[in-house]
This record gives sequence, C-alpha cells and structure tokens, in this order.
Amino acid sequence: MLGSDWKENNDETMNSSGETKVAIVHDFLLAFGGAERVLQSLAEMYPEAPIYTLLADPRIVKEYFPKSEIRESFLGSFPKFLKKRHRLLLPLYPASVEAFDLREFDLVISSSGAWSKGVVTRLHTRHIAYVHSPMRYVWDENESYLRALRLFFPFRFLGRTVLSFLRIWDKQAAERPDMLIANSEYTSRRIEKYYRLPSEVVYPPVSIQNPSSILALSADRLPLEKRGGGNTPYFLMVSRLTEAKKVGIAIEAFNKLELPLVIVGEGPMRKSLQKIAGKNIRFKGFERDENMPKLYGEARALVHVAEEDFGLAMAESLSYGTPVIAFDRGGSRELVRSGVNGELFFAQTPEILSDGVRRFIADEGSYDREGMRQMAMHFSKEKFQEKMMGVIEDVCK
Repeated sequence: MLGSDWKENNDETMNSSGETKVAIVHDFLLAFGGAERVLQSLAEMYPEAPIYTLLADPRIVKEYFPKSEIRESFLGSFPKFLKKRHRLLLPLYPASVEAFDLREFDLVISSSGAWSKGVVTRLHTRHIAYVHSPMRYVWDENESYLRALRLFFPFRFLGRTVLSFLRIWDKQAAERPDMLIANSEYTSRRIEKYYRLPSEVVYPPVSIQNPSSILALSADRLPLEKRGGGNTPYFLMVSRLTEAKKVGIAIEAFNKLELPLVIVGEGPMRKSLQKIAGKNIRFKGFERDENMPKLYGEARALVHVAEEDFGLAMAESLSYGTPVIAFDRGGSRELVRSGVNGELFFAQTPEILSDGVRRFIADEGSYDREGMRQMAMHFSKEKFQEKMMGVIEDVCK
C-alpha cells in the first residue's frame, strides 16, 4: 500500500477503514508476453487488488496469476466460439472497458496496450495508465493493417469507418487518466504525437529476478566467438509468430546466409513460417523463463526485425552479455548501439538484415559484454516497482 503520509493527506480518496482500495485493469489475459510481465509486477505491488480484464484464458490465469482475483468484462459471458474469435468483438471493446464498475476504488492502475486506459472512474479516484503503446493499427499503421485484412469493397470502407471511430475513442480515452506512463522514450513521443499529452517514462521489467543474479549468471558465459555450447553456434529470435513481428524476413535472410537460427515463440503464423524455413532454422516454440538464460547465453546474437515500442527480448539478451542485431527504429535505439553492444540495420528486408549480420560477424569479438550486462541495472523488477511507486505517490499527493 501507499505510504502513511499519502494516506494522511488524502482522506477523501479512502474507504471507511482508512485503507486505499486499489484496482488493476489490463486489456486481455489470453497470452503471456511483455505486457503481462508488467502486470505481474503491478500485481505483486498490490496483491489484494482485483484485476479487471476484457477476456481471460483460465490457463493463463492459473499459470501466471494464481493468487489474483480476476474480474472479466461482460464479454466473458459470450459463447466460447465467439471468445475464441475475439477479434470479431472489436467494436464492443470500448463499451466493455467503460462498463467496469470501479466506484469502490480509490486508485486504479491500468496496463494498456489499447483499451484499459479508457475506464471511467469517479471524481476522487486517481487513475494512472501504464501505456505499452498507442494503438498502432488505428494510428501509424492503419493503412498497412487494412491492406493485411485484404477487404473487398464495401468492407474496406466499413473498415476505414471503424478505425476512424476507434481513433476518436482512443484519443478521448487517453485524456481520462490522471497520469500517463510510457514504457520507453519512443512510446512517450508517440503519446505526445497522437494524444497531445505528456507522459512519464518507466521502463518495464525484464524476466530476471534482480541485477546481481544477472551478473552471476553471466560471469562464466563463453566468449562471443565460442557461443553454442560446443555445437554449431546459433543466432536467436524470441518473438510472437505474427505478421507484425516480421519473422519471415529473418527466415529469408538466414536461408540465404545458411547460418543456424533458433526461433523461440508461438503464434498463428508458425505453420506458414516453418514451410519457408530451411534446415538451418529450428523452431523451439514457447520456452519457460528458467530455460531462457541458457538460450540467451549460448547464442551468438539476438536478431530482432520488428519495430518495437520497447523490446523486452532485446533488454533480456543484453543483460546476458549477448549482442543484439535490430531494426533501427523504435525502442531498439534506446537499447542498441552499433559496434558497442550489437548492430542496427535500417530497413526491414532480408538483404539489409543480412548486411547487419555480416557486420556483426566481422566485429564479433569486440563488443562490450560487461556494458551489456550492466544495462540490466536499469530494467530490473525492483527498479520498475520503485519508479512506479514514486510516480503513484506523486500523483496521489
């Protein structure tokens, strides 16, 4: 809970028992990724707080949030065949999040990739929104999103109308919280661009428990040129297998380079990606956190092709002293410096990515591994929670 000084100065926002009642709101609990890692840290800060979400998968809840009280929106009462195709329910998402009854709470913390920042709170309830990203498919990637849907007229016109409505709703929803927190400087600039609002930057936590454990795990890592655990050294990708992550570009590049590539992650494009992958490319599927230190530590480099708002996989890789080869846009610019802890490439094409890999190989023994590991000091769970608490107390003064 918040400190006693805050409680003494904010009687109007407390219940009759004198305790601050906190609720956490999250878009979806249908998969586990970077946003859910942030949610885990918030739930650890406020273990008594219920978690409101549009839709929840019982398997995800049981695995990652077993001690939390989960409250689904009215979408949770829909038939299973609709919930499995939840993207069809997109027009209902704004109404669903606005229907959450949060009147009993003094503080609401939303973890928002799109929807949860739009909750409606009472006058004296403080609302702090941690924004993972303004909705890409209604702002900076709306045209590519529509092309990917391959809609025929009049459905293309209808699609544009829906996106136009969502842009208006998203802008209005962003004005509801008392404070917006961005997960990177890049996200903060996008918030300023699209919402015309300021935000505070708090970097999300990586999966490592604390910086000292990172240093201990990394201290005996092999030299870069000897990575691979005695087998053929490999490059690594850690990503959801979706069109937005551009995994196919990496597969095409490594098919031509004929270098080993290990891909960690699941997603709807796995089968189609496996069809175009050569024998040098191995899909490992989902891996638990405890298996990732070995995968990161033995890889020559992490390959990241997508434009990310932050990029947790890149931060995790660097924390193990493993360089990153990344697309030169978005959050990668806050993490990767060419020639120091990896290489940046300027276009999402197999040819340009291949050039980045070749530059990495040419300089493979010269990267600052100790500097990479020290970066973990900025991305620990403890640092995240400390900064979040500072922001919360400032807002609630």
